[in-house]
Amino acid sequence: MVLISSTNENGTTNLAPMSSAFWLGWRAMLGLGVRSRTAQNLLRTREGVLNLPSDSLAPAVDRLALTTGADPVPPAKRERGYFHVADKFARAGLTPVESSTVKPPRVAECPAAMEVVVEQVHPVGDDGGVVAFEVRVQRVYVHPSIRMPGSEDRIDPDAWRPLIMSFQKFYGLSSQVHPSALAGIPERLYRGPDIERARRVAGV
Repeated sequence: MVLISSTNENGTTNLAPMSSAFWLGWRAMLGLGVRSRTAQNLLRTREGVLNLPSDSLAPAVDRLALTTGADPVPPAKRERGYFHVADKFARAGLTPVESSTVKPPRVAECPAAMEVVVEQVHPVGDDGGVVAFEVRVQRVYVHPSIRMPGSEDRIDPDAWRPLIMSFQKFYGLSSQVHPSALAGIPERLYRGPDIERARRVAGV
């Protein structure tokens, strides 16, 4: 589950949950309906923030369900019960925090957040209704409570409890089911050119 912060045409912030996302190194693929407010904002501004909520934030995320930044509400969404909300942060009870490399704010309560820019947009299917955004991470924020002890660049999977959506329902994680040999590979060995580019953008 991801909460995407993006900038509306009038300069305000949109905040929307989505669950079709996966990561490849310092890039992510996001599947969105092309007519959604989030997709339109990403197409126009080419930037956003991917905020990753923990399972404890399920009530806040659920308060954003059936809301849209579009006004008037598109007929298809109105038929499904959606209604317009101008201030999504207030609706969810979440706190905006200024970002470093993009305009949309981060969500303070999310244990991890990534400032991203759009690199490519890939149409999906034949009807033009869905697009896949390839985004590149420019800055990562991780709360100390989920960092691996003694490490600056690893998240502790026993401390991190992400919110997961499965068939429209909220779930968390159970305990580890089996040790992983891949977990022993140092994080530095996965680093590619995108991380150096992110450091230049962020000035670190």
